[in-house]
Amino acid sequence: MSPEEMLKSTAEELRESLQPDNVIGKPVDLGEMLVIPVTRFGFGFGAGGGGGTEGGKGSGGGAGIEPVALIILYKDVKGPTGIQVMSLRKESTLVQVINALSDKVAPQIIEAIKQIEKKETGKPE
Repeated sequence: MSPEEMLKSTAEELRESLQPDNVIGKPVDLGEMLVIPVTRFGFGFGAGGGGGTEGGKGSGGGAGIEPVALIILYKDVKGPTGIQVMSLRKESTLVQVINALSDKVAPQIIEAIKQIEKKETGKPE
């Protein structure tokens, strides 16, 4: 496999891995609440080739994923008060932003979860 083919293959794998569904996880239904995991992705890769009599080619890469928070939606509590963000790290900017915007984005989050559940179960709301 040529270095170009290796890079194309690696880029394609990264494109497939770095989807929003992999950062904001699928909701987990725990009865009276839904829990949505939030993660952080990091990656890097490179390739190179050399000339000379022997020549050389190579490529490499690495990736990591880290859980950073859980969004908890309480089914029996309406509005922003039914949303809790639990940081899995010490104080994080992500948690501060989500908490600051929670009353503005809560309806969109709840609607998105309903749409996901509708698609997965095939049932109307």
